Amino acid sequence: MKASPALVAGAAAVTAAIAFGVHAAVRQEPGAADYAGAGYGAVNVDITPGASAGDIGRSLERAGVVASSRSFVHEVTARAKENTLRPGRYRLRRHMAAASALDLLLAPGSRVVRTVTVPEGLRTAEVLTVLAAGTGIPLADFTSAAARPGDLRLPPYAEGDIEGFLFPATYEIEPGTTARALLRSMIARFRVAAVKLALERSAPAVRLTPRQAVTVASIVQAEGGVEADYPKVSRVVQNRLARGAKLEMDSTVNYALKRHTLKVSEADTRIESPYNTYRRPGLPPGPIGNPGESALRATLHPAVGDWYWFVTTDPRRKITKFTDNEAEFRKYRQELNRYLGTN
Repeated sequence: MKASPALVAGAAAVTAAIAFGVHAAVRQEPGAADYAGAGYGAVNVDITPGASAGDIGRSLERAGVVASSRSFVHEVTARAKENTLRPGRYRLRRHMAAASALDLLLAPGSRVVRTVTVPEGLRTAEVLTVLAAGTGIPLADFTSAAARPGDLRLPPYAEGDIEGFLFPATYEIEPGTTARALLRSMIARFRVAAVKLALERSAPAVRLTPRQAVTVASIVQAEGGVEADYPKVSRVVQNRLARGAKLEMDSTVNYALKRHTLKVSEADTRIESPYNTYRRPGLPPGPIGNPGESALRATLHPAVGDWYWFVTTDPRRKITKFTDNEAEFRKYRQELNRYLGTN
């Protein structure tokens, strides 16, 4: 029996309606509230490591970004994006469609990266202060974590001492980052630099153990005015060690006295400390700060020269003069004293 044209048209309409209903069910879970459009204003939302789509959806709903966590979860599932959402802080908008919110979470430009930069050469106590100020994590947490070096995955040659192994760099701070996790990241970054420079293999070539190499690098970092001088400072240290002489480095005295100054007096150089290289020959027992890659490289590859002394005669312009002549050294010291007004 042939169907009438009206019945055919009606069946087509029903089929189209069913098809639309299926599509709508895929795009929007029944009963899940959703906004329309790209939203307005701005709001920051933190996604913590390990958060599920449901966790993220609830955070977005609480922040007023999406109308419901269910709409967001459904959008994530429909687009198979469960494993592509990264932790971090994101700048989103209020009253966004779930699809628009997901688009922004997947866009790199929406991620607000919180960072903390640790300069080269800081001592451990100074590093911890910088980290606390830059991350908002309490200083007490960093101090407590640093007091348990066995939890920080130090290289064996660190001998349980974190001084020298908190690598200076810029670090991204994810939501939920702990003090211990950040210190571990810094030590892991040191390990990367050590591998890059072949530190363990190269140190014996300059008659140093790996730990001694880090110690020398910390002195080079503290004494060197500009990066171009680091290999020369390294050579002076090597030349003095080769003769079994005292290093007589002001930076080690300052470390012993827990201060920073260009004015190191004769009385200062008499302080009783294993870090006082005016009184004790050879290297101090460990690093006096946390050196960067350039200082480490200069330690492993010192310049060629007979220099035995150096003086930063103009600290403001970071002019350092090197010599193997004691009379010249004394002249350079006088230049520095005139600069400091201590003549």
